[in-house]
Amino acid sequence: MATPVQRGALDAETLGLFVRARRTQAGLGIHEAAAFCGVAVDTLSRIEHAKDVQLSSVLTVCRMLGIAMTVVPWAE
Repeated sequence: MATPVQRGALDAETLGLFVRARRTQAGLGIHEAAAFCGVAVDTLSRIEHAKDVQLSSVLTVCRMLGIAMTVVPWAE
């Protein structure tokens, strides 16, 4: 799967596409990737399909798959 292009603010659907693209580019099936990340297959599937999951699970999956997210400081 090709790496998606982000346009505007990141949303759950786009993040799910990034996670799936990274997983498939690494040659991992969903079962292997879930085991590698230490999450349930259902959790990884829910992330990829933009369903409700705990933020800690999303951050863990992103970290384990090498997906970096950055918080940009705002003006006070």
